[in-house]
Amino acid sequence: MSGTVDNPTMASAYWPVLILRAVPAIALAAVVTFTADHSPVGGLVAFGLFATLSGAITIAGSVRLLAAGVERIVVVVQGAFSVLIGGLALVLSTHGLTVLLLVLTSFAIVTGVLELASGLHARRTSSLARDWIFGGVLTLLFGMSILLVPPGLQQQFTGPDGVARVLTASVVVVGLFGAYGAVLGIYLVIGGLSLKWAGQPHRADVIIERSN
Repeated sequence: MSGTVDNPTMASAYWPVLILRAVPAIALAAVVTFTADHSPVGGLVAFGLFATLSGAITIAGSVRLLAAGVERIVVVVQGAFSVLIGGLALVLSTHGLTVLLLVLTSFAIVTGVLELASGLHARRTSSLARDWIFGGVLTLLFGMSILLVPPGLQQQFTGPDGVARVLTASVVVVGLFGAYGAVLGIYLVIGGLSLKWAGQPHRADVIIERSN
């Protein structure tokens, strides 16, 4: 992707950024799935690590691989905000459910809008636009789902093992965050590999080039 005119070579060179961004997303999904700690503290720490790593990868990769232009500026701002809000979550990790809801919602709205805006702006000029649009829409949907969770949720239920449990807002929100990470991570891997393969010459083209 370039800032103004699509450059297939430049777009395909961006594939490692998507793959690297998938790593913290998939790690997040695994942590949420295989740990029982869905408390606000656990959620804030998991989010803080995810956001800072993902944001740093976005900044470094975009500065290095994207051409100067509107898209690069917006993507770098998106990455910088992720680092900022992720660091804030780590600093305030013991401040409870309200902070968890605020940082997740802020992250989802701001980064979702920025990523979607990048994709819409580049939809006629860049082969990366589709990935940005999907990421932006997914992140905004994640934010909307958080807003639908009642902060005071306290619902008693009995698990399949017969043990009584309590479903709280923190459990639901952290679970949603893990699901978001899983979907995002898988899509980033697919998008990254698609870019890589799209940038490789066809076998016939290589044969023709060598024969010349």
